[in-house]
Amino acid sequence: MIQMNAQDDRQANLDKAESLMTEAVRAGAELLVLPENFSFFGASEADKLAHREDPENGPSLAMLRGFAQKHRVWIVGGSIAVDVGEADRVGNTCYVVDDAGQVAARYDKIHLFDVNLGRSGAYRESDIIRAGVDPVVVATPFGVVGLTICYDLRFPELYRRLAQMGATIFTVPSAFTQETGQAHWELLLRARAVENFGYVLAPGQWGKHPGGRRTYGHSLTVEPWGTVTARCPDGAGFVLTQIDPAAVLKRRQQIPCLSHRVIG
Repeated sequence: MIQMNAQDDRQANLDKAESLMTEAVRAGAELLVLPENFSFFGASEADKLAHREDPENGPSLAMLRGFAQKHRVWIVGGSIAVDVGEADRVGNTCYVVDDAGQVAARYDKIHLFDVNLGRSGAYRESDIIRAGVDPVVVATPFGVVGLTICYDLRFPELYRRLAQMGATIFTVPSAFTQETGQAHWELLLRARAVENFGYVLAPGQWGKHPGGRRTYGHSLTVEPWGTVTARCPDGAGFVLTQIDPAAVLKRRQQIPCLSHRVIG
């Protein structure tokens, strides 16, 4: 899990992401997960319009593909603001790149952060972002990964749907606000892990960004029984964890709630 403090300089963010990923690979990482908006974090959502990228060959995706191919690793590429063919909309898009540098999956954020936190500010992602529609899973050497982004975390029905689609790992690249992160970040991540008896991998943005927004950081991993197995301290950095597919099977056999579901 890569933790960043992305700013409004795309190339500087890409350079920092590449540096942190290189350190993580040297430490043994084979699957890298980046935070939401890892390559650009503007002062407002509207800034994304001017910095949207080609969905097939933008600079952020090109960096991910080149890095994955060079280092023979898989990458869950946080999220990138991509062109969706509308003048006033972008996609908040997560790409999964395999160890040959090929795009294995694309997920567009379904749930958009439209909230008013009072003194902490108001946010309306739907003014700029075109919401995704379909849940997405992708088979990897580490297990079947269910893709989500940030605010999706508050919708357990999405995670249950991903589990029904075969997910054993859930990725949650995020930019949680400082206020909501302190209150709910770990609580929600552990709940999603226990509800579905799967691994949760949650890298976040940390610190102060353009426009004064502050994000919580505390990138962490949760194993299927709900225990936090790794946590990143404040600042840019990374955290490593091990994934044991047998642990998912064991917990789902012990308490087979996924097969006991009778509503919905």
